[in-house]
Parts: sequence; C-alpha cells; structure tokens
Amino acid sequence: MQVSGMEFFKKAKSVRLKSHHDKYLTADSDEETVVQDRQGSSKSVKWTVEFVEGIENVLRLKSCYGKYLSASDEQYLLGVTGRKVIQTMPRKLDSSIEWEPIRDGMQVKFKSRYGNFLRANGGLPPWRNSITHDIPHRHHGWILWEVDITETRPDSPPKVTRSDTLEGDLSTASFNLISPGFRSYESSGSLDESPKKSEGRLIYYNVVDDSGDANDASEETSFQFKGNGLEDLIQKLEEETGIENIIVCSRNKVNGKLYPLRLALPPNNATMHVVVVPSTSKVADEFLPATPSFT
Repeated sequence: MQVSGMEFFKKAKSVRLKSHHDKYLTADSDEETVVQDRQGSSKSVKWTVEFVEGIENVLRLKSCYGKYLSASDEQYLLGVTGRKVIQTMPRKLDSSIEWEPIRDGMQVKFKSRYGNFLRANGGLPPWRNSITHDIPHRHHGWILWEVDITETRPDSPPKVTRSDTLEGDLSTASFNLISPGFRSYESSGSLDESPKKSEGRLIYYNVVDDSGDANDASEETSFQFKGNGLEDLIQKLEEETGIENIIVCSRNKVNGKLYPLRLALPPNNATMHVVVVPSTSKVADEFLPATPSFT
C-alpha cells in the first residue's frame, strides 16, 4: 500500500532534494536541463513548492529560473526506457508538471502522470548525473529522495489551478535551510553553517576496458562511501557504475598490475583508489591473478 508523502511538504515553501548518490536535484543554468550536483548551497538546488487546488496528493516544483520540473515524453537516450525530465514554462498549468510524492520510510518517491518515477541516474557518462522518469527494474534506490525544507511557509499554502497562466510569475525567493523534522536550522542561517556530519571515506575509481586500461573517457571519479566493508563497497560501486558482478581491485604502484580486494578496507576511513573490472571482461583472468597482494 502506497503512503502519501505530502506531509513532507505541508510547511514547505521551498525544498532541496538529495538523491541516493548524495547529489542534489539541480536546475541547470541553461534553464532547461535538470541534473544532479554535489554542491548543495547554490540557488539552483532550491525548488519552490506549489499545491494544486482540488487535488490533495500532487504538487509542483518550480526552479530558481521560474520554470517547472516537468516529465516529458521524450526519450533521454535511444534504446533506453528513461524519459527526459526538464524545466518548462507551459502556457497552461497541467498534469505534465505535477508530481505525486509517495513516502518510502524517511524518503520520498515522485510519481509522474505517466506512472513513472523521478530517477537520479548513476553509471558512466552520459548516463551519470542525468535525471529521467522511469519505472526501474534495478537500482530501485535511484528513485528515492531525501527532502530538506529550505524555507517554511508560515500560513496556509496558496492554491493554484490548472487554468492559471504563468505570465508575470518569474519571481524567485531567498532560501534558508530548515529540515522536515530530521535536521533543523535557524531561518536566518546560511546553508554553509549547517552542522557537519561524518561523510565516510572518499573513494576514487576508474573502470577498465577490454585492454585492461582505465577508462580515458573521463577523469577518475569519486564519491563518499559510508559503508563498513568490502561487500558494501562492491554494492555501492555497482550502483555508481551501473555494472553488475564487478571485481574491485587495487593497482600495484610498482608494476601496474591489478589485484582483487579480498581483505578488510583500510582503517580510519582512509581515502581509497580502486579499479572496477567487470567480471565479463576479456582481460579479467589475465589481470587478476589468483593470489592477491593488496596492501
């Protein structure tokens, strides 16, 4: 049974949404694209909340550019199921810019009029950091969002109807971080003044190609890892890369060879540099000897 997530937004004038990848839903400065970004203090991560008159379980999210988070029917990439999520400013407000929040524990899923869910994608470029709406068959965590209220509304929220136009409605607001019951900040405070918590260890990784070389298509990628062991790290890297059944390796600094990680992770949340090798890689046997020598 689905539980409405509207209670997260009852007092919200604006919010920011944090994805499973510890990145924020961000309105790109081109005023059309929507992406993920780790920078949580910029104005582009704040979304104004609007409620719809006569409909209790849907809302609209407006970017700092005065445009609405919209579920389009255009495919993001040819041959994949995800469809684009963009910023739009339609002449008439309709269901294309409406989202139904559904509670999942202390997080929220956003359901579009198509029955799809707002999805923060991981993996390799161009999939990495993209936002689509989809019904995921794997990586179900990618449709979960943590809600932070960045500005509260003191009075009853204003209602808007689907027949309202957007003319003259380009105003923006100033934002200060408050949280919906989990974290709380004074309204006069800055985002940068929020209490710091342990972010785990920093993991840098590359993905090898069939020749055994690290992927040169992008620089070494990093993320904050909050898990406790090798199994957690493998699962997180599978989510980040979008590759299943990976082998996580270290590279010997002397001879450059790869060795699978089989031991405990370094203590004290030390930063790690690892190499991801798909188990189906043609070079897996050549570069992964049976006896590891990871130190």
